[in-house]
Amino acid sequence: MGERSIMRTLSHVAIAVLTVCAAAPAQAQTAIDAASDFARSMDGITSMDSIGVPNDTFISALESDAEAGRPLALWQLGTMYENGEGVDKDPVKAFGYYSQIAIQHADTAPKGLEADIVARSFVKLGDYFREGAPEVGLKQDPVESHRMLMHAASYFGDAEAQYRVGLLYQQEDGLGVSPTLSARWLQAAASKGHCLAQAGLGNLLFNGMDSYPPRPAEGLMWLNVAHNTCLGTVDQAVADDMLNRALSSASPEDRAAAQAMASASTSNSVELGIEFN
Repeated sequence: MGERSIMRTLSHVAIAVLTVCAAAPAQAQTAIDAASDFARSMDGITSMDSIGVPNDTFISALESDAEAGRPLALWQLGTMYENGEGVDKDPVKAFGYYSQIAIQHADTAPKGLEADIVARSFVKLGDYFREGAPEVGLKQDPVESHRMLMHAASYFGDAEAQYRVGLLYQQEDGLGVSPTLSARWLQAAASKGHCLAQAGLGNLLFNGMDSYPPRPAEGLMWLNVAHNTCLGTVDQAVADDMLNRALSSASPEDRAAAQAMASASTSNSVELGIEFN
């Protein structure tokens, strides 16, 4: 997906929004550097009261950085307005900030923290186009949603985007059913430690799909990797459900083969959470 195509798509929808979002006057603040560093931490905190800097000073500092086009400040403001963290919820401003990142930084070198932020913005925009956003004037547009995800997945190598593309290749109304392409995208995300991609890959391999023959031992191994990776996260129940369904029908031979494959890839299979007894 080319940058020009992305920019055309987003510019028509977002130009008025971006004008409003950029309208706040830039103000020199003594806390700008601290606020910028704080935003770069991406730890979900949206107020600096705890370190003695007023919240509006923090927001002004972020807005100043955002006006300079810095992706991390734009992202922080986007998430704040999307979730109502430290500010009133404003989906129009949130969409504007995410769009500005995508429009201005679509060709950012695909490495480093800034690249991660740009990729995540494309994933966010994919959500907007998939679900529609009446407040922003967006109708549901699956094609544009897929284009946003594909750019994040292919150019930036974003694991969440790769996972979603993998699932879209299992849906007729997604990117069309192609289990081979689904497995490739899921494996790309799984290799980065994305636990639901690991589970999805394991599920696909264990059960097979259409003309794609099952590989139960390999699938079971990935499902157990996912169990360990997802442990203690909000995704644990989904991954464990896939694992338990596979274990209920796995043969002793499949379990033994999966254990052997896991042992070949790590000297300590317990670290993968693999227990087949």
